Amino acid sequence: MAFWSHPIDMHFATKGLQGWPKLHLQVWHQDMFGRNELYGYSFLHIPSTPGTHSLLSPTWRPLGSWQEQISQMFVGGGPQLKSSSLIYGGSDRYRLQTVAMGQVHLQLTIILRNFDRYGVECC
Repeated sequence: MAFWSHPIDMHFATKGLQGWPKLHLQVWHQDMFGRNELYGYSFLHIPSTPGTHSLLSPTWRPLGSWQEQISQMFVGGGPQLKSSSLIYGGSDRYRLQTVAMGQVHLQLTIILRNFDRYGVECC
């Protein structure tokens, strides 16, 4: 388990809930030889209600063939996605062979402002 405790301050401007933001995550790790490797992909929808939210986001990575798995043990690296749209677009993701890689725990505090000005009801 690794902890990364760093505040991230983001501001989004919107006039509706259509296209509400998603958080796309790539988890990387450094192996015992000092090589940086992609550990997993994940995404989650940012909550549309104000307040503090504790979220779990499962991570996964492409499995690859048995040759790629053996190569990954000795050389490092491993299969990666060519397009990040596969992470949150499930239409083509079902064809991938993947392996679960754990979970990312997030604590987000959401503040909504001036939504009533545009007639947006989200809460």
